[in-house]
Amino acid sequence: MTTFLDDNFLLKTKTAQTLYHEFAKQMPIIDYHNHLPPDQIADNIRFNNLSHAWLYGDHYKWRAMRTNGIKEEYCTGNASDYDKFSKWAETVPYTLRNPLYHWTHLELQRYFGIKDVLNPVSSQKIYDKASEMLQGSTFSTRGLLSHMHVEVVCTTDDPLDSLEHHKRFKKEEGTGLKMLPTFRPDKFILIDHPNFRHSVEKLGIVFGHEIKDFYDLLKALRARADEFASLGCKLSDHGLEYIYAADYTEEGADKAFKHVLAGHPISDKEALEFKSAILHALGIMYSELGWTQQFHLGALRNNNKRALRLLGPDTGWDSIGDWPQAQALSKFLGKLDEYDQLAKTVIYNLNPADNEVIATMIGNFNDGSIAGKVQFGSGWWFLDQKDGMEKQINTLSNMGLLTRFVGMLTDSRSFLSFPRHEYFRRILCNILGDDIENGELPNDLIWTGKVVQNICYNNAKEFFKF
Repeated sequence: MTTFLDDNFLLKTKTAQTLYHEFAKQMPIIDYHNHLPPDQIADNIRFNNLSHAWLYGDHYKWRAMRTNGIKEEYCTGNASDYDKFSKWAETVPYTLRNPLYHWTHLELQRYFGIKDVLNPVSSQKIYDKASEMLQGSTFSTRGLLSHMHVEVVCTTDDPLDSLEHHKRFKKEEGTGLKMLPTFRPDKFILIDHPNFRHSVEKLGIVFGHEIKDFYDLLKALRARADEFASLGCKLSDHGLEYIYAADYTEEGADKAFKHVLAGHPISDKEALEFKSAILHALGIMYSELGWTQQFHLGALRNNNKRALRLLGPDTGWDSIGDWPQAQALSKFLGKLDEYDQLAKTVIYNLNPADNEVIATMIGNFNDGSIAGKVQFGSGWWFLDQKDGMEKQINTLSNMGLLTRFVGMLTDSRSFLSFPRHEYFRRILCNILGDDIENGELPNDLIWTGKVVQNICYNNAKEFFKF
């Protein structure tokens, strides 16, 4: 019987074990999409205890705890940090076969050397040991990143952000870690959101000029993008239900924008035309800047209106949506490509039914200018688990070039989430190892090992030019 989480965890064959231990394991990490707080990296903070480092802001864990009958007081409420941890420890045994079970124990092992299984009996011992270790200088935020050999983290940042923490950190370049901002302007696309007008007013203040029309908005966003670029930004990101690609005129977009600024309602058709106009304009801007644009598509957010009212967004009430993606995505990418204005692009789907759609769509716009110009992104959110990663890898293999894939990311708010890269690497090596031992691939470990290292690190480094 194989021991739980031993050195060959998820590696079913000797070839898979060789690929992981001799090729994948030592590769540094480029985490090109996450939600880590830039201030905590710039300030190099230390966490008060294990709950502070592990449970704050983690809606994955909160969803599991609620499902296990744990009251909100122990998730986002006012319970003590240890009481929250004890309720998580109570829940962990019930996460059996959920990726949280693997992630929890990988994180305890990789950061703290704790090999005990977390449950109510072990919770106090684990909490005390990890909390004590977190007080050491090597367990600061940068220490945790260094421990996992992280070279680059790309945070996700609002155009309204002053970027003060990035500016502060940039003065310390040479520390071995790059922290770069990512431009996330969705609040200036979603014209039908209740806070749209307020966001535009705030952007005008940051820009130093009142925004009166659609053209002012584009100028202000470009000014902010230039500021991001000056701090090393190389990516944008959008979290949309689906791509907006309706026919529009700039005059119509301007009219709709002015109506909303004046407090007047607009139709769904006018809103869609505005969204399509600004998304296309941003796509052109990303191409001019030499950035990579990312699209996270298909999340049905804030389903529980009572929870949204009481707790706010990003607290664990989102799920997979089922919108058609192909037609609008094709039109959006095609319109940019028609005049050679299509930036490098990474597309992530949340609905697994869209795997083949995305994997075939990218081939329509890979024009040979660079390897893998348009990418099928790694398993995202509900799909960043074993089954989801395997399906993404297999679909990309069947319909594109897995060898040009830019690999995994954490998409996380936690500094303890970086074993997700290891999880992905083990899954990748296991798939390739199986193929070699089944005779479906030649037993060429030099070439296959190079492919593994490229997917783990080299492809991202070259693609994003870090």
